[in-house]
Amino acid sequence: HRRAPVMTTLLIAANVAVFIYQIVLMLKGQRVLEGWLTEHALVPARLIDGVADREEWLTVFSSMFLHGGVAHVLGNCWFLWIFGGNVEDRLGSFQFLLFYLLTGVAAAAAQLLSHPSSAIPMIGASGAISGVLGAYFSLVPRAWIVTLVPWIVPIVPLPAFVFLFVWFAFQAMNGVGAWMSGAGGGGGVAWWAHAGGFAAGVVLILFARKRGWARRR
Repeated sequence: HRRAPVMTTLLIAANVAVFIYQIVLMLKGQRVLEGWLTEHALVPARLIDGVADREEWLTVFSSMFLHGGVAHVLGNCWFLWIFGGNVEDRLGSFQFLLFYLLTGVAAAAAQLLSHPSSAIPMIGASGAISGVLGAYFSLVPRAWIVTLVPWIVPIVPLPAFVFLFVWFAFQAMNGVGAWMSGAGGGGGVAWWAHAGGFAAGVVLILFARKRGWARRR
């Protein structure tokens, strides 16, 4: 990318800052942390029951900055750092922030539609970041991604379109499996949020390119 990924860096900083606050709450007691997370997480059944409640709708956004552990927040920030800079470079910083939030909303909607009666709180930036992956898939499909491939070869460079297509297929297949089994939480992973965010990212980038809002390389 030609321009510094300012907004990508700020989003990573925001996620880390909120997680540090979660640690502070945990030091006050596990119940304090769990109560705060439950209050600000997106709970599909609770949102549908309180559809007229503005505070419930705000959880669509607040849940994007909450995480369930160190591995969760580091994994999300790592993916955002790898893929966010190029997408931000094409869209511009403000447009990238708007894109990030919109794909996060789309990801939440996908999970909500797939498991509307679920009482399991949904937290994490992965839905919005999945949208960034969808944008990357559309904008720079021939970039090379240095990838860890378990059980085959340790590390291998793969074209972005191969890496991201396999990633999306994995999310979608697990989402279908969770839906068919009736597992509202999908084993603790919001598979449809990932797949929905990715699809939204592809569609929004196509729209942005048609409108001339995305810079060409």
